[in-house]
Formats: sequence, C-alpha cells, structure tokens
Amino acid sequence: MMVPINSMELLEFDKLLRLIADYSNSEASKKSVLEIYPLNNKEDIENRLKQVSEIRKTSHDGSPLKLSFFSDISQHIVKIKPEGAVLEAKELSEFIPVLSIACDISEQLKDRFDLPFLKKITNNLTGFPDIFNILKKSIDSEGNILDSASFLLSDLRARVRKLEARIRKKLEDIVRDGKISVFLQDDFITTRSGRWVIPVRMDSKGMVPGVVHDVSKSGETAFIEPLSIINLSNELENLIAEQKAEEIRILRNICSMIRKVINEIEAEFKTILYIDVLNCISRFADFLRMESAQVNSSDIIKLEKARHPLLELSLKKISSGQRIEPLDIHLGNGNTVMVITGANAGGKTVAIKTIGLLIIMALSGMPIPADSSSSIPLVQNLLVDIGDEQSIEKNLSTFSAHISNISEILKNKDTKSVILIDELGTGTDPEEGAAISCAILKELRKRKALVFATTHLSEIKGFVHRTESMINASMEFDLKTLTPLYRLRIGEPGQSHAIEIARRYGMPDNVINEAKGLLGTMKSEFDNLIADLNEKRLQYEKMLNELKQQKAEIEEKNRLLRQRVSELEKRQKEILANAYKEASDIVSETRRQMNALLEEMKKKGKEESRKILKQHESNKVEIEKKRMKYETEDHAIPLIDEIKEGDVVFVIPLGYDASVIDINRKNNRLKILAKNMEIEVPLSEIRFKKDKAIPVKEGTFQVDKEKEETVSSRINLVGLRVDEALSRLEKFLNHAALAELREGIIIHGIGKGLLMKAIHEHLNGHPLVKSFRSGTFEEGGNGITLIMLK
Repeated sequence: MMVPINSMELLEFDKLLRLIADYSNSEASKKSVLEIYPLNNKEDIENRLKQVSEIRKTSHDGSPLKLSFFSDISQHIVKIKPEGAVLEAKELSEFIPVLSIACDISEQLKDRFDLPFLKKITNNLTGFPDIFNILKKSIDSEGNILDSASFLLSDLRARVRKLEARIRKKLEDIVRDGKISVFLQDDFITTRSGRWVIPVRMDSKGMVPGVVHDVSKSGETAFIEPLSIINLSNELENLIAEQKAEEIRILRNICSMIRKVINEIEAEFKTILYIDVLNCISRFADFLRMESAQVNSSDIIKLEKARHPLLELSLKKISSGQRIEPLDIHLGNGNTVMVITGANAGGKTVAIKTIGLLIIMALSGMPIPADSSSSIPLVQNLLVDIGDEQSIEKNLSTFSAHISNISEILKNKDTKSVILIDELGTGTDPEEGAAISCAILKELRKRKALVFATTHLSEIKGFVHRTESMINASMEFDLKTLTPLYRLRIGEPGQSHAIEIARRYGMPDNVINEAKGLLGTMKSEFDNLIADLNEKRLQYEKMLNELKQQKAEIEEKNRLLRQRVSELEKRQKEILANAYKEASDIVSETRRQMNALLEEMKKKGKEESRKILKQHESNKVEIEKKRMKYETEDHAIPLIDEIKEGDVVFVIPLGYDASVIDINRKNNRLKILAKNMEIEVPLSEIRFKKDKAIPVKEGTFQVDKEKEETVSSRINLVGLRVDEALSRLEKFLNHAALAELREGIIIHGIGKGLLMKAIHEHLNGHPLVKSFRSGTFEEGGNGITLIMLK
C-alpha cells in the first residue's frame, strides 16, 4: 500500500505511533514502532492481527509475556563479529537481559498450543542458556566482572585485597608515628597514579623518606609514597596486572563463544524486538478496548461504532466524563461517494479523519477502536486533502491550496483508493466552487475510488442526491439547544445553521433578520423542509425503538414459555417412559423365573402350559405398546409415500415388526404379513423406529391359528440386534421346551462375533438349556450353535 507521508501526518498517524511507542521496553523497539507502515498484502495484515490477538490473550489469561527493559545490542553485534574483537564488560552485560527474555518467552510458550501464530515467530528463541549462565556468573548488571568469573580471578582479587590491607595498616602506623605526623598536612591516606601515598607539607617533604607522586593544586602538599611500603606497592602492582590480564582473558573467551553463534543471537534479538512491538500494540489496544477488523478485497468500508483514538485519549486525560459518539459508516457495493454536511464544529472533519486513521491502523495490522464486525478494504492508496483549524501543524487552507492538492489526487490512477477531502468547494465564489466540486466528485466516481468529502454548499448536496453511486450524510444538530450531537446520519443532507449559531453567540437581532432576508426564500424553505424531515424522522425513530423494545420483550416471554412447556413435556415423557420400562423389566424377570418352573408345568399338561405362556406374552405385548407410546425417542407416523412394499414397520396393536405386502394409498391403509397372517391396518398404527427392525427370517417358529401350533427346531437370528435376537431366542426356548424338543439349532452367522458371544452368555446357566456348542465344519461352523434342552 502506498500512503504519502503527508497523508499520514494529516491524519496524525505519527502522533498515534508515538503514544504506542511509550509502551516499549527498549529504545530499539520504540524506534521500530515509529517506523510502522501499512502492509502490502492481506496475509501479512491478518498474521500480525492474529499475533497481537494472541498476545492480548496471554495478558487476559493472567500470564502476560515476560518482557522487561533491554538495551539495543545491534551495535554490539556488529562490533563483535570480526575475529578477535573483544567487547567491554559493560557492553557484554547488555546481552544478559536480551538472552534472559528469549529464554523466559521460550519457556513460557513451549506448551501453549493455543497460540499458533505466536509460537511460529518464537520457535527460534532459546536464550542460549550456556552463554547466558556464563555471562550471569561473570558480569553484573553494572558491567563489573565478578569474582566468580574464574577461580584464578577470585584468588588474585583476594590476594590484592589482603596486600592492600597490609599497605593501609603500614601507612596508618606511619601517620600515627609522632616523629612523622608533625610533617604531615593531614592524617588521611589516599592513592595517586595507582600508588598509596600520605600528604606531607611541601616545606617538610625532605623529612619523610619516599617518592613524591603528586603535588596539590595549592602547591602546599606533596603526596609521598614512603620507602617502607614501596616493595609492597610493587608487589600490589604486579598482582593488579595479573588481575587485569585475567579479566581480559575472561572477556576474550566470552566474546569468542558469542561470536560462534552471533548470527543466531542477532536473529533472536530481532524476534524480541518484533514481539515487543506487538506487545506495545496489544497494550494500547487493551487500553482503548480496540478490536481486530476484517480486511476485505471487495472495496467496501464498514465501520461499526468507530471512535477516533486520539480524541478518546484526550477526553480520558481531562477526565471530563464526556464520551465520544461512535460512528457507523458503510460505503461500497453501489455507493462510492459520501458527502458529509452539517454545522461548523459539528464533527465533519473528525469523522473523515477517523475513517482515514482507522484504515491506516487496520492495514498496518493493528486493532482499531471499533466493533469486530468492521471491515476495511485492502486499498492501494490513501489520499487526503485536509487543512483546518483543528490541525496544529497546518494553517487555514486557501482555495488554491485545496485545488492544488485535489489536482494531485486526480493524477492518481489507482482504482483501489480511498480519498478524503475536507471543506470541498470553499474559499471561492460558492456557485463556481460548487460547480468545480461536483465535477471533481463525478470524475472520482468514474475511477471507482471510495470518496469521503465534507462541504457546506447546498448545490453539492442536491447534486449528490440526484447522482447515482453518491450518497449524502450529515452530522446531527440539536435545534433546541443549538449544539452539535456528533452523530453521523447517512442518507440525509445536513444544514449549516450558521444564522442560529450566530444568534447564540451574541449577533444583534437586526443583523440576524437582515441576514435571513438576504438568504433568499428558496434557501430558507429548503432548510425548513430539511428541518421538518429531521424532526419527523426523530419521531419515527423513537416510535420504532419503542416497538422494537416491546417486540423483544414479547419474544423473550414467548421463548421462556416455550422453554417451560418443552421442559414439562419432556419431564412427563421421561416419567412415563421410565415407569413402563420398569414394568417391562418386571415382566421380563417374571418370564425368566417362569422358565425355571417349566419342567413342573410340563407335568400339568401341554395345553394348560401353553395357555399360561400365551397369556404371559400377551401381557408383555400390551406393556410394550404402552411404553412405545411414551418413549422419548422419535416415533412419528410415517407418510404413505415414505413406505414401499417389502419395508419392515412396527405395528402398535401387535407390538412387533411386520413386513408390508401391499399399500392402499387411497384409504391410507397397509396390508402386512405377521406370523403367516395377512392383516390390514391403518397408517396411524404404523411407526418407523430409528433403527428399523429386520423382518423375521424363514426357519423361525410359525403359528397358524387354524392348526395346532408347531415348533421348529431351529431359529435364524442373522442380522438382528443383540437385544432383539435375545428376545426371540427366549421365545424360541420357551416354545421348544413346551414342545418337549431335546435339541435345537441357533443360526447367528459369524460377522464380528458379537452376536454369537451374547447368545452364548445368555445360554450359559439357562434353566432350560442342558448344554450347547458351536457347529462343526460340516454342520455350519461358528455360524451356528447347537443346544441340548433339559
């Protein structure tokens, strides 16, 4: 994106950056913030927005990034790169905070997989713990080499301190010696040129044997090193020289280690700089409750609840309690030119400055003070002509200056541009100014640029109203109090209210009346018409808001009512379903207990036993029918067109599944086959379950009402669910026992073996089953189970 520096200054983006830079932890990152510029592609913009968003997330989670003050080490990096170069201890000490931050952030983010964009830019951070630990052990924050830097340095310094103590003790004895003290200027001990000395009066310097190392500025004192400590001082100098050599060796070794990975350290330093810049943006965004806008490629600008950040900050500083009236802007998709009108000091210029500044912020990868639903176009250029008393740097613009700026704007050939023009057509004859302004707007419309302009000229308002792709907007004004409301109203032209404002500020009535007379009847009628329309619009808006509020209240009451009804119905179904399920479980348990008595029942006679069993099955069917009626699952009546011949349906009166053999669509009835009987039932007694049952396979037992019941010695359970298969198996066992069969065959197939396993578990310990086994290869293998009945 190409934005002229002049445009950015007019929109005060540089001032905004200076405020953001105040959050930096380093002069280097402060400089980087001040160099922020709109990015060139959508991907880079969105990446930076997501990075800032993730930094804000860490702060909101209570674990902000571990950033602290660090120095700009870029010059030290350049200095250390040549082979053999050695940095001063103070310069090396400035690497410590950088490596510490790199290490802390690396540790902080290593397990934060919810921050993918932040982790991507911090993956290279290590902090070089080996070098960091050596630096911490060797140099303090003030740039002093520590005793712990090496064993030899620690030993040398201990010896130096011990020797200095001996020298000081010897000098103190000399100073206190009465024979010497009479020749001293004072009784203190000091050093000159690295040698320990005592102050001797100049006229007595020959009375104290030693070497003169310095003379006071007054010439009255000679600083003499007594002969008795010269040997000790020489020894001290040798130790100090060894100490200095060891310190140089330590610094050289550290520099050598750093030099080997200096390129990697430089990369990590740049990463920390970038993270600190992102952190500055995120902290500023948190302070002003800013949100990330969407970036679009469709030349549409949409700002919801937009606020000017500098104006908001200034209001916060003065603590006036006054708040910014947010702007709602939408331009594009047909309308490409918006002309804003209204009273002086009504907020027109602030409105277009807000638009321009927020575009630059969003395209620089920053959140903006607006709702997250806002959308900013990825434009190629932002061109500005603004010059009024609200800008500190600029004086009032003349007409020629305006025209010069607009001429440069018209030379721009980019189709994806946003153009901001303040006070269009002013500074010259109103009629000529309006004519030129309308021609300018028409030319800009042809280029499909997004244009925001402000004006006071009524002729321009009319032209915009009549011209396709152009729209009027106005800053609202309270006619009763004659004060601006700073609310942008799109679709309506505004009035200047110059005469009313002049009256409020003390203009004599005779001058006001004369001005109204000179204004002209048509202009006055036009302004009155706009005022009447605005008054009616306000009334309609008030009524509409009241209706919306009433509608919202009614909808909320209806929602709560539906929720309560739904909860009651669900609760009722759950209670009934649980009750009938419990009854069904009781019947099943009773049936199982009856199996234990079958042997005894056989003794009472076949017919009597069969009657008892039939009565039991009939009772269970009735309970199942009732339970299905209240089951919480979906058992809606199917449509006649949803059923076709061969389908398996659940028949409520029978309590089990049956196959459809014929469909009577005219009467909504079905003919079904149930246990070799053809029955016709109405559609209302039919249900589809969620998992439709499989029709009864051939080979199961059959019941013929006309003939005496016969029982097959085999049952086919292939394809059934486990619960349904066990239910049919239980019936088979009951009937087989009553028929005094001694053996039977259960066909269940192989599949995954789940059905076979369930059947075997059911047979194990069953009171009617003597033994069971899987079939041999000739009999059917693991696909069947043979049983021996008691």
